Amino acid sequence: MKVVVDQAVPFIQGVLEPFAEVVYKDGASIGPEDVRDAEALIIRTRTKCNAALLDGSTVKFIATATIGTDHIDLDYCQKRQIYVQNAAGCNAGGVMNYVVSAIYGTASRKRIKLEGCTAGIIGAGNVGSRVARALQILGIKVLICDPPRAEREGPAQFCDLDFLLRNSDIVTLHVPLNASTRDMADARFFSKMKLGAFFVNAARGEVVVEEDLLQAVPKLGSVIIDTWRNEPNVNQELLAKADIATPHIAGYSYQGKLLGTSMSVRSLARYFGIAELYDFFPNAEGGQRDAVKLDLRGKSEGHVASIIQYNYPIFTDDFIFRVNPGRFEYLREHYRYRREFFID
Repeated sequence: MKVVVDQAVPFIQGVLEPFAEVVYKDGASIGPEDVRDAEALIIRTRTKCNAALLDGSTVKFIATATIGTDHIDLDYCQKRQIYVQNAAGCNAGGVMNYVVSAIYGTASRKRIKLEGCTAGIIGAGNVGSRVARALQILGIKVLICDPPRAEREGPAQFCDLDFLLRNSDIVTLHVPLNASTRDMADARFFSKMKLGAFFVNAARGEVVVEEDLLQAVPKLGSVIIDTWRNEPNVNQELLAKADIATPHIAGYSYQGKLLGTSMSVRSLARYFGIAELYDFFPNAEGGQRDAVKLDLRGKSEGHVASIIQYNYPIFTDDFIFRVNPGRFEYLREHYRYRREFFID
């Protein structure tokens, strides 16, 4: 069996070699000639799995060590009977850490009080739910807009988008990229937001119309951007105007990467019947398999901000990106994974 692996997937080298021929390549450079005689792919977002890549190949299985699947043509794979597995929820803790650190960090810098604030969570899957729970523990009221969940579960705990935008002091996006979410944050979206509201995008760049966001910047209290349209080619004007700008690394925690690789390998093992890898989990360096517990209940906003910044100094990531905006992919591939924290 031949497996093609994005060389940036961490903790995987040497794992599959006893059971398969393994080829490691830069994800964006994986081409038809690489996969023609392969049975399986383990990738990230930079490998576009579509007819152009897969036609004429022997690929039966694709695992992406990411939560998103918008880089995979799912309809094509279904028709070709190619099994696709993502790593749902693997980065939820890391993104929660990013959002909380960004909100408290920028509020502290701008001397904005968060007491009495309402946060609007758009998309309450694994990531959005973790963000909502953390903010609630910290005393911030939460509104949730998630039409698919509202349809399945009933409307009681959800609100519509217009209500959320009109009533939220913080708006944070956690939606997948699909036909219903592409370009959702447009001029009409920003016109409905409260004056001085925070805007956070750690979902997908294509969810936001960046020119409309730029027009809205003067009315917003803080703009925090981790995902960009046309990555790795970042909108330089938006980069300059954002309060925090990072190169799509919100979910790049040590624990998240352990989980993403583990889920991908376990899925491949079950599909191909490799019993030795059914319960695979990478070796955690320095005993850092578990996240750090932060007890923040009842502490002052300043104290909370200091503790969170100590555990994830997000402005360091912002600074490194600003001085190297042309090295978007390099910064992602050489990112030093941070240890997650959870709030209790």
